Amino acid sequence: MSTRTAVITGASAGIGAATAKALAHAGFQVVLGARRLELLKPLADELGGTALPLDVTDADSVASFVEQVPECHVLVNNAGGARGLERVEDADEEHWRWMWETNVLGTLRMTKALLPKLVASGDGHVITVTSIAGHEVYDGGSGYTSAKHAQSALHRTLRSEHLGDPLRITEIVPGMVETDFSLNRFDGDAERAAKVYQGLDPLTAEDVAEVIAFAATRPPHVNLDQIVLKPRAQLNGSRFHRQ
Repeated sequence: MSTRTAVITGASAGIGAATAKALAHAGFQVVLGARRLELLKPLADELGGTALPLDVTDADSVASFVEQVPECHVLVNNAGGARGLERVEDADEEHWRWMWETNVLGTLRMTKALLPKLVASGDGHVITVTSIAGHEVYDGGSGYTSAKHAQSALHRTLRSEHLGDPLRITEIVPGMVETDFSLNRFDGDAERAAKVYQGLDPLTAEDVAEVIAFAATRPPHVNLDQIVLKPRAQLNGSRFHRQ
C-alpha cells in the first residue's frame, strides 16, 4: 500500500503541530501549511514532511499551496482562532471579519481546492477542527461562536453533498484546549490568557491530535461523523468545575 498524504493547516503550533506529529507517526506523509514558515520548516524536517507557506485568508496563497500538493488523502482543516471577547453591543467588526475569514472562508477555500484530489485518491477524508463554540453560545463570544457555527454547518453539508463518493467527513469538536488560543484571542495578554485555564486541567493539543489520528486511521468504510471531547471538568462553553 502506497504512503498516504495528509495536509494540515495551521500546523506551526498547537493542535496543528501536534496533529502533524501524530499523523506522521501513524505513517502519513505530511504536508504542513501555515504563515510562520520559520516554525513550520523545523517541524517538517523533523517529520520528513513538507513545509509550505499558507494563509487561508488569501485565495492566491491557497491556490499556490494546492498547486504544490500533487495528491491528498486527508485534509485537516485546523487553521482558525478567536479575537476579542466583546458583547454584541461592543462588537469589533474587524475582529468579526478576521474570524469569519479564517474559520469559515479559510475552511471553504482549502476544502474546495483539495476536493478533486481527495476524491481522486479513492479514499479521501476531510477532518475539520471546529469547537463546542460551533454548537452552543456564550456571553461575549458571538463573533467566534457564529463563525464556528458556520464552519460546522459548511463541514456537515459536505457529508450530504458527497454521499456516495469515496470521501469521509469528520468533525472534531474540542472543548477547552490549552494552546496559544487564548493568548491570541486577548492580543498577547498572557495574564488574562492564563486565567482561562486557572483551577482546572484542560485538554492538551496532543489529546486532540490523538483523536484526529484515530479518526484518520479507521478503515475506509468507517466514518466518524462527529467527535466531541472536553476536559472532565468542563460541562459546556461556560460551565466548569475549578479547584
